[in-house]
Amino acid sequence: MDNLTIDELTSLEEKAEQKAKKASTEKPTADELTTKALAKPITKVASVKCKINKDKPIIALTFDDGPNTTTTVEVLDKLKKYNVVASFFVVGANFNDSTGKVVCRAYDMGCEINNHSLTHSNMSEMSAEEMLAEVIQTSNKVYEITGEQTRFFRPPYIAVSTLMLDTIDMPFICGYGTNDWDDNGTAKERAERILDQVKDGAIILLHDLQGNYKTVEALDIIIPELQSMGYQFVTVSELFVAKNITLSSNSNIIYSYAEQTTMYKEEM
Repeated sequence: MDNLTIDELTSLEEKAEQKAKKASTEKPTADELTTKALAKPITKVASVKCKINKDKPIIALTFDDGPNTTTTVEVLDKLKKYNVVASFFVVGANFNDSTGKVVCRAYDMGCEINNHSLTHSNMSEMSAEEMLAEVIQTSNKVYEITGEQTRFFRPPYIAVSTLMLDTIDMPFICGYGTNDWDDNGTAKERAERILDQVKDGAIILLHDLQGNYKTVEALDIIIPELQSMGYQFVTVSELFVAKNITLSSNSNIIYSYAEQTTMYKEEM
């Protein structure tokens, strides 16, 4: 490169400084997003494209309570082993430099990162402002890593109030689970419980909370068995797109399967 004059160097420095200033001002802080959300609800679910064989059943595997650098990593290893994707409903308070790298890995693998609140508190007892702070700050943490806002919300403890449904402008997700947050039950029992509930278009609710190794082990049963049954693994967004479901945050449905029309799923 030719030697630059002092004026040329000054000009380059000024341009770099302007670019850095612009980048910092374009990205809103969590507090700014929260304030904005009080006046305007969270944006609607973004459009997603996916390639699915419509002649085969589909299912969305989901995990709650991460991210962490132990169990979440082991879950990702299982997903890679079987070449499938999942959706992670993350807790904002669990984010740090190390867990952020885990979230980045999940996103790069094609997984979806969704919202499970900031503090994993019972949000049905909160004010609208407190609810929005929980959701927006978590969504902002995800945005800092993935460049995308969260599309779906799973309420902690599946505790839901009318105010939550009116305030949080994202579709609510539940799922078919096995209470694997409790240490009771073997990996085989957890897998059998999930396999007994599956159906085309279902959302499976599991937990990647730290130390939940039985669920990690259960994936070696769940995933191969579902694959042998012809199931395609998709993210939650892809699930609704594949089923041609138009989502609305005003539906008051706590989705456990794509074609659900009642507030809660039927008992299995």
